Amino acid sequence: MPDGSAQNYSNHKIFDKALTYIAVLALVSGLLPLASLVGVPYVAALSPMLMAVAVIWILFRMRGYATRLQDRIIRLETKLRLQRVLPAHLASRIDELELTHFIGLRFASDGELPELVDKILANKSMRSDDIKKQVKNWQADHLRV
Repeated sequence: MPDGSAQNYSNHKIFDKALTYIAVLALVSGLLPLASLVGVPYVAALSPMLMAVAVIWILFRMRGYATRLQDRIIRLETKLRLQRVLPAHLASRIDELELTHFIGLRFASDGELPELVDKILANKSMRSDDIKKQVKNWQADHLRV
């Protein structure tokens, strides 16, 4: 759960209320020009502004969804790579790593991973930028969102 509470059957579904409301705003603003037919032209003038706000909001929400999905894929890919590359004593501790650690580790070469993971496990407050700065043999990722 995004707020840190335990997830279970009764709370596992996520409904994006903000996106729903803004989509309704976009639909309503598309209908506002009809107000001029009933003699309220000043309401119809709001339509382009409301539509622009709704479209911008939706674009930012969609970008957030894409980034969140990319983070899940990075976590999976890096976890699989670590299982393959790390020695047994470190591989058994992969589940102690956080998403920000996986994001930082994805750019490291296979040879650097054991040392970096060891450092992260010793100092779990490290974040992705801290890890990226320690990568010596950068592995580029040209498929990012």
